[in-house]
Amino acid sequence: PHNHLCLHSGIIFEQLLISMVLQRIQSVWLLVAAVCTLLFCFLPVASLSMTALDATSDSATLIQLSDNWAILAVGIVTALLVIVNIFSFKDTRKQKRMTIIGIILMAVLGCCAAFMVYHVSSSINAEIEWLGSMLLLLGAIIFSILAYRGIVHDEKLLRATDRLR
Repeated sequence: PHNHLCLHSGIIFEQLLISMVLQRIQSVWLLVAAVCTLLFCFLPVASLSMTALDATSDSATLIQLSDNWAILAVGIVTALLVIVNIFSFKDTRKQKRMTIIGIILMAVLGCCAAFMVYHVSSSINAEIEWLGSMLLLLGAIIFSILAYRGIVHDEKLLRATDRLR
């Protein structure tokens, strides 16, 4: 009975250790995705320039997500979902689901930001210059995809170690 208890607790410890070691790279990717999403929310997305009729003066307006509270809320919720996802490593199915939802929300966030910029530019008849912060959202999506691939890889490794027992 005592050997069985030690063997059982050793297997649990080994599985927890494997899960924690394997989880590290996904945590890094998810953290970088969350940071990219938050930066995207608070940095200017585009610059709108309007040339005056006499063509001697230009005026430029920076557009950022904080100008629209609903879109900003989607961005912050997306970043929080990704951060919470880091800590759900014990349930890989849940973590994969949350990662997919995060990627979808990032795509929705990008579409909403683009719509907002086009809407504002058309209402004031301005020319759009996209800024580099749009690449942050693309980076967040790519890092989330990398995290998803890592989660799937770890799931396969955990199944393989379970088969060996």
